[in-house]
Amino acid sequence: MPHLIIEYSANLESDIDFEELIRTMHEAAVRIDALPIGGIRTRAARRDNYRVADGHPANGFINLTLRIAEGRPSAIRRIIGEKLFGQLRSFTRPAYEKRPISLSFEIQEINPERRWKQSNIRDYMEQRRRG
Repeated sequence: MPHLIIEYSANLESDIDFEELIRTMHEAAVRIDALPIGGIRTRAARRDNYRVADGHPANGFINLTLRIAEGRPSAIRRIIGEKLFGQLRSFTRPAYEKRPISLSFEIQEINPERRWKQSNIRDYMEQRRRG
């Protein structure tokens, strides 16, 4: 169920390749053993209407949210957070060094009693693996 959601201000598109950021963040999540690969979904949402800090038009933001099922120990969540936020910081460093950008990351745990899901992706992954 790990879902990575990247929200970003539209004014950053001239400095950051968001298709590549999606790929990079997805691959980083896949490399984390505590996140089951069959459930990982990564997406980005461009925000056209926003204000950041003092409202200067150069100010931008990227907010990364990881939604996961409850139950992982705090230490594991900390490791996941450090790896993913570190990847976000590394990827955005060139833009961050030349313009005002706010980066943020949050892990949200989803209560299983308030969640419904259905997926056959793991079945297809297994079929492809077997060839």
